[in-house]
Amino acid sequence: MERIAPLRLAESWDNVRRPIVLSETVLINSDRAYAENVPIESPVRNLAKKRVLLTIDLTTAVLDEAIVKDASVIVSYHPPIFKGLQALTLKTPLQSSLLQCAAQGISVYSPHTAVDSVWGGVNDWLADGVLDGKDNGSITSLVGDKLSPSGVTEGGEGRLVTFKSAISMSVLETRIKKHLKLPQIQVGYGALPNIAPITTVAICAGSGGSMLVGKSADVYFTGEMSHHEVLAAVASGKHVILCGHDNTERGYLPDLASKLRHELERDNDLDVAGVEVIVSQNDKHPLQNV
Repeated sequence: MERIAPLRLAESWDNVRRPIVLSETVLINSDRAYAENVPIESPVRNLAKKRVLLTIDLTTAVLDEAIVKDASVIVSYHPPIFKGLQALTLKTPLQSSLLQCAAQGISVYSPHTAVDSVWGGVNDWLADGVLDGKDNGSITSLVGDKLSPSGVTEGGEGRLVTFKSAISMSVLETRIKKHLKLPQIQVGYGALPNIAPITTVAICAGSGGSMLVGKSADVYFTGEMSHHEVLAAVASGKHVILCGHDNTERGYLPDLASKLRHELERDNDLDVAGVEVIVSQNDKHPLQNV
């Protein structure tokens, strides 16, 4: 996972930088090398379990699936722990799930904004759907590139799609619904008529209001924005497309699974030989249209 999306690319506020270890009795900070990038590590070792489960969120349904499918690692895009916990009990679903992970020998790894930023990550996956063909335009970082220690660009915050030839808003809407496999999306039309041609789209997976508002683009495309962020964007003449926070992320999991399988095969290590990488079937958007 570190080769796919180095955690140094994660945002400073993101909890992927704060690894913890679940011991048998206490939750502690750990600087041990082998636990450096594992947010949750179980003390239970079972080398016979060779399955990795990919999910957007570590819900109780996903944990049940991981147990049934005998997974030893869950790659949870969103970190299950965002803020410090003062206790671990069975009183809340989150804490109960963490304790069950430890007891069942399941460790959890969360890449989150590292896999958003990296080239070929979540934001690029969204941009590919918008562009609908590499010859149709260009994809660049929205805020600025992030460089490796050797000075090589590894990714950047957000994405900006620039079309060679302008497209209509209706074409863009159709492309996004097709790419995300959604029957409906939410659209806020700016002060300009929605028939105006679209040449640029600013993109941020998940919750993109703080990154997108104020940026120069015809359209802001993200999962969710606050009410007032949408009002500000529309008032400034930008169109806004919202698709649901995790709906802008979940479709990338099959791509991530393919990348992870490739990296495991590269290792040529007996410890990872035969490891199966699967995408959760129980990981779903929490809301339904009724």
